[in-house]
Amino acid sequence: MVQHKIFAAAIFSMLAVFSLVTLLCAQADIEEHRDCIHCGMDRKAYGFSRMLVRYDDGTAAGVCSLHCAAIELNASAARRAKSIEVADRDTRTLIDAEKAYWIIGGDKPGVMTMTAKWAFAERRDAEKFLKEHGGRLASFKESLDAAIEMRD
Repeated sequence: MVQHKIFAAAIFSMLAVFSLVTLLCAQADIEEHRDCIHCGMDRKAYGFSRMLVRYDDGTAAGVCSLHCAAIELNASAARRAKSIEVADRDTRTLIDAEKAYWIIGGDKPGVMTMTAKWAFAERRDAEKFLKEHGGRLASFKESLDAAIEMRD
């Protein structure tokens, strides 16, 4: 019985350390790009909506929201974006923006916009948000187009 408790405690400790390391690595971009390149907002404070655009030339632009990502992509149209990452609203982990499940609207105030746009890594999390807060499921393209069209 004592061995099981020791084993369980060791597993729990390893999981806690793994979770902490994962969280720190998931937010490493914040240290390199602390403030939004376009509006100056603190990307750590807005870690749940932040985005990171990586370019083929090896540079990257850290922004606070989809609104500022749209501005960045427009301003850097001559450069090719290698990847566009967005924070999962719940975990704050950066994920591929094109693979994310996006929600447009709902009763939660957005960041730099009148119409909120949130990203989730998992469909079940997006659907849970929909049930609790409303909005509609959308693709990254629809969400980006909405940010551009609304000029919000």
